[in-house]
Amino acid sequence: MSLYKAYPGYKDSGVEWLGNIPCDWDCVRLKFASELAGKKVAPRNEERYVGLENVQSNSGKFIATEEVTPEGISNVFSIGDVLFGKLRPYLAKSWLADFSGICSSEFLVMTSRKVDSKFLHYFTLTEEFIKQVDSSTYGSKMPRASWDFIGLLNVPIPSFESEKIAAFLDHETAKIDALIEKQQRLIDLLKEKRQAVISHAVTKGLNPNAPMKDSGVEWLGEVPAHWDVHAIKHIVSTPITDGPHETPEFFDAGIPFVSAEAVSSGQIDFEKIRAHISDADNQRFSKKYSPKKFDIYMVKSGATTGVTAIVETDDVFNIWSPLAAIRCNELNYPYFVLNFMRSRNFSDAIAISWSFGTQQNIGMKVIENLPITRPPLSEAIEIAKYLQEKNAKFDKIILQAQAQIELMQERRTALISAAVTGKIDVRDWQAAA
Repeated sequence: MSLYKAYPGYKDSGVEWLGNIPCDWDCVRLKFASELAGKKVAPRNEERYVGLENVQSNSGKFIATEEVTPEGISNVFSIGDVLFGKLRPYLAKSWLADFSGICSSEFLVMTSRKVDSKFLHYFTLTEEFIKQVDSSTYGSKMPRASWDFIGLLNVPIPSFESEKIAAFLDHETAKIDALIEKQQRLIDLLKEKRQAVISHAVTKGLNPNAPMKDSGVEWLGEVPAHWDVHAIKHIVSTPITDGPHETPEFFDAGIPFVSAEAVSSGQIDFEKIRAHISDADNQRFSKKYSPKKFDIYMVKSGATTGVTAIVETDDVFNIWSPLAAIRCNELNYPYFVLNFMRSRNFSDAIAISWSFGTQQNIGMKVIENLPITRPPLSEAIEIAKYLQEKNAKFDKIILQAQAQIELMQERRTALISAAVTGKIDVRDWQAAA
């Protein structure tokens, strides 16, 4: 924030988490700076509906989705109202309405009184405000905050420049957002390129002069003439299986119990396990399946259906039913199989094989009958090592881009907080020509 000057003088706001504010600013409770609006109505399909899924956390951006039918009681909102998510997982979801309609009852709808509505919206995006709201949430299943508490939180009120501060933040956050979007596009392109490299290697091989033959599978096309194509069930040492179809008793310590969440990144993240189970349950579940190093897991239900990961530890753990476990036989190299299952060809085959109930899923019989290429073992190892080197380069650049995004998001958050609490003076700011 060294680019910006401070106000000439400051005073104690009287609120510990706000700190000092400019001498000519005021500090009032939110219920005096805004009015809780949002008349409750029964679902009305003729009006545009905004749900929690339509607001991006931390940025305040609106995310357009397919039309959603409102469920239960909704709130009415108008242009210029601030919609603030009151459920703990969604406290950073705050949106400044640019159209009128109805919204989820899990939004508080606030109409600004004493400051520019954009200024109020930016204030609700600050870490300081969100932390205070979070500290008041109650309830075990879906903790939420109440207006009785939120309305008592203090808001800094500039003497006259709230519109100028909002205009400054509109301009500066737009520049940061454009840079973030550019980095995100780079990440998307790198992931597409990485998948293209994988797809070519596991379906065409590394020798561009190798004779080819028709695989007999439309989505595979031609493969090297000396390769075989088999159903997955013919390249495993044990039948494909999954975790228990029951919910065990969960504990804070014990045997790690892995489900789809821990595999969603493409690696087994033991920081995201479902919970822990008892040793007795683990022994009982292990009669059906016991994890082994180099087993491959594929998510078979939910939003991440088709995502794969490989076991790279000898530690004891177990898995739940959303995961299918594939154990390669001695003629098939697990890392080649893993890469094949990450190819565009295989991903497309998974997608057209989905069935839909309350969520997308794929059956065990479908998985075991999906075709897979099988080069000679030595060639499969060579391809896997080649892809390991290529993927490492892609991953390095992707991680660098993700780090840049995190830094820019932190700067965005810090800039908003500094401006709306008066830590920087932007009264003389002018947008560059």
